[in-house]
Amino acid sequence: MSESLVVCDVAEDLVEKLRKFRFRKETNNAAIIMKIDKDKRLVVLDEELENSNFSFFNLRKTFIVYSYKYQHDDGRVSYPLCFIFSSPVGCKPEQQMMYAGSKNKLVQTAELTKVFEIRNTEDLTEEWLREKLGFFH
Repeated sequence: MSESLVVCDVAEDLVEKLRKFRFRKETNNAAIIMKIDKDKRLVVLDEELENSNFSFFNLRKTFIVYSYKYQHDDGRVSYPLCFIFSSPVGCKPEQQMMYAGSKNKLVQTAELTKVFEIRNTEDLTEEWLREKLGFFH
C-alpha cells in the first residue's frame, strides 16, 4: 500500500506575515523560516531572521522565504523574494512527504516566483544564491 501525499495548508497568521514581508520597506537581508506542524497539518512560522542574527548557516532549514539585497553587475540593486526548499534530513519518510507535498501549496499561497531547491544544505551559500538569481536578471 502506498502512502498518499499529504498537502498541508498554510496557517492564516503565516499567510499575513508573508504578505507583509513581500512589501517590507527595509533594505537589509531577512528571512522567514517555516516548518510543518505535523499534528495540525499546517505550515507554520518557525523563526524570523534579520541582518543582526543572519548568516547563510542559519538558513539551512527546510522552508525559507528570503528577501535578499541583490547587487547587479551594472550597479543596480534589487530585493528579490526567494523561496528555498531543502528536503528534511534525518526525519521519517512520512514527514519528508509532508514537506514535499506542501511545497507547491506554500509557493502558490505566498505567490513566490523565485523558487529554488537544494539537495545538500551545506551548499547553501551566497554564491549559490547569486548564481541561481543570475538566471532571472
